[in-house]
Order: sequence, then structure tokens, then C-alpha cells
Amino acid sequence: MYICKKAMKTIAIREENKYPNEKRTPLIPQHVKHFVQQGYTVLVEPSVKRIFKNEDYEQVGAKVTSDLTTADLILGIKEIPLESILPHKTYMFFSHVIKGQPYNMPMLRKLMESKVNLIDYEKITDDLGKRLIFFGKFAGYAGFVNTLWTVGKQLSLKGIVTPFAKINQTHTYPSLKDVKKALSLVGQEIAKVGFPQEIRPFVIGITGYGNVSQGVQELLHLLPCQEILPETLLDPSFSDKTDGKIVYFVVFKEEDLVRKRNGSYEEFDLYHYYQHPEDYESRFFDYLPKLSVLIHGSYWDSRYPRVVTKDELAQLQDKGISKLIAIGDISCDPNGGIECTPFGTSIDDPVLTYFPISREHKMGFYPDGIPVMAVDILPSELPYDASTAFSNMLKPFIPMVTACDFSLPFENLNLPSSLKKALILHNGELTPSYNYLTQYL
Repeated sequence: MYICKKAMKTIAIREENKYPNEKRTPLIPQHVKHFVQQGYTVLVEPSVKRIFKNEDYEQVGAKVTSDLTTADLILGIKEIPLESILPHKTYMFFSHVIKGQPYNMPMLRKLMESKVNLIDYEKITDDLGKRLIFFGKFAGYAGFVNTLWTVGKQLSLKGIVTPFAKINQTHTYPSLKDVKKALSLVGQEIAKVGFPQEIRPFVIGITGYGNVSQGVQELLHLLPCQEILPETLLDPSFSDKTDGKIVYFVVFKEEDLVRKRNGSYEEFDLYHYYQHPEDYESRFFDYLPKLSVLIHGSYWDSRYPRVVTKDELAQLQDKGISKLIAIGDISCDPNGGIECTPFGTSIDDPVLTYFPISREHKMGFYPDGIPVMAVDILPSELPYDASTAFSNMLKPFIPMVTACDFSLPFENLNLPSSLKKALILHNGELTPSYNYLTQYL
């Protein structure tokens, strides 16, 4: 039980104003009603684009207002513009600062100057490090559909007709249920007519096995599919044994992505890799020529080898050994794990084409390049379903946060460990686990 000297009883939901198409909300009206009934005051910043209307919140007892100055706890999803940061508040949102992201350091400095408490959803984990509040599966859902849509558009541009041409961008479907229905119909057509000879075997590579990957695989199984091991791709006779009416897919784990730099063939040690990533190099190029589609859904930061480099894409094209139709960069780290992703794209303009030889890119589709789908707010393409799932996960944590006396020293804060280790700032000061961020400030 969490008790404090002065409970925080006013919660605010801020308007998401970083992206024009951001329709998600961290707390749905149904759960707002619960907190109002528990004696909380809930403020909701007005929004014309949020998936739930302002009136939906008013009807359950919330106050729709642009003035959040009386709020104790402010809930959001994406980063907050500097001018919107209020002093001496407790914030919960995806801050995107834990990698020292340069574009968010001004925001972090402002949060520090404002003496706020910052809890990052991304770092709320259990004792085994498993995330407890996330949109990852919905990023996987939307990213998978958008990638297949990209494949269909690119192949059509080249005069190759496939069932994927009947897939639309995710945000055009009213719900996840409608997405699944559409994919099932495409799956039936693949099973009936198969793929054109020039793109057989059709192989999707998926990096990672977390929430994003799980979302991708859930929808993938609505198509006639078969999982194969990474080493199967390297079998010279693999293509001869394949079926043109099946989508083959491979899930790549860390041990498939990297190898020791010294050429050692010792058994892969995941713990050692995490502790000493500098001792490893990418081995993904071994598999890249065999893939029709690459979906990148694994974590990456600058300590780790890139999954795909610009040099490797140029080498593939120069040697004429690439069968890569499209890349779905769900993780969307600019110039990161997929080096040819220069920035996140928008829902309205979701695809850029990368030209490996010139190392240039253009927005849109071009037949002589590699289209890259890199929408960086993918879950917002399924705003109702994503918000509902997220709110269900967030709801139990709110009483724990509002019951905390943040005036106490960090070591004495009455927070469960899952929340305490997600507290990046305590009254404007970096907490012990995040002191490393000073080097980026």
C-alpha cells in the first residue's frame, strides 16, 4: 500500500501536439470515469484530432480546459514542446531521451530547469526487464500492414501484380478487426494464385522478438506462411524446395545478427554481447541477399553494430544480388540500425525511396530504388485500439504515482520498483540510473 503526506488528486491529459496525425490518448474516457468516481479531478486539454472527443470526457466527469496549472500529474504520449512544460509537475510520457537523443536534449534541460518529476513509460518494467506499458504490438500491427502496402505499390510500379496491391495503408481501416479481415482475404488470394515467378520465394525477415515482432507475427499468420530458421536461408538448395503460395519468414535474434570480431566460433553469449557490444560486428549481410522484405523491429543504439549499412546496400546493388523489394523500419532510428533511414516519415507521406549507389533519397516511390516505410508514430494509425490497450496497462499505475510524496529524497520515495526505475528526473535532478545523460547535455 502506498501512502503519502499529500496525495496528488488532480490528473491532466495533455493534447498531443508534436504530430498533426497523432490521435492517441494515454487514458480513455472509461478509465477517466473510474478515477472521477474515486475522487480525482481530471483535466483534459481540448483536442480536435484525439480519437475520443472532448464531449466523451466531459460526459464522464472530466473538465475540458487548456489550463493545466492545477494538475499534479500530467499524462501524455509523445514529447512536450518547451513552451508547454509547466514547473513542479509530475509527467508521464515517452520522453525519448534515454539514448541521449540530441533533438530531445533541449526538452530534457527545460524539464530539469522546471524541477519536474519525469516518469518514462518505456522504462516501466518488471524485475526481468519486461516492459509493462507499451504500444509495441500496435507498432508491429501497423508497421506490418504498411510494409505490405509498400511492397504492393512498389511491385505495381514495376508492372508486377500481387495480392498485396489490395492492401491499404493501416490508418484507412476503422479498426484492428477490419485490418485482420482485409489481411485474411489477401491470404486467401495468395493461397489460391500464389506469387509471380520473378519474386519467388517470397521471404520476410524480421529483426527482434519483442512486442513489435509479436505484433508483426500475429498478423503474418493471417497469410499462408511458414517460419524458417536463419541458417535455412543460407542453404543453396532452399529456393528449389519452396512453394510459390507461401510467405516464408525468418525471425532474427541477436545471435543471428552479430558475431565476434576476432572470428571466434565460440557459443554466442548474450550477456557478454550486451556488456561488450564493441567486441562484435554485424553478420546480417549473409542473409540480406535472400530477403524479399526486411522488417526492422529490434532495439538499437550507437553502441551496437548496425543491422544494415549503406555500404552493404550499395554492394548488393552493384553486384546485382539483391531481391529486396522494400524495408519496413518500424524501430525508426534515424541513421541508426537501418542506416539508410534518414528520418521518421509521416502518416500522410509514409515512404521514402533510397538509392544505394548515389546514397540519396526521395520521398515517394521510384522503381530503381528501395522504398523505406519509416512512420515513427505507427500505433496512431490504429488510435482507438492502441489507446484502449495502453490505457488498460497504465490505469493501475496511476494511484501508485499519485500516492507518492515526491518531496522525499529519492532513496525514500514510496514507489514500486517498476516505477522508481522509470523515474528519470526527481524534482529536476537526474536520478542515479540516468546520471549518464549529463554527457549529452
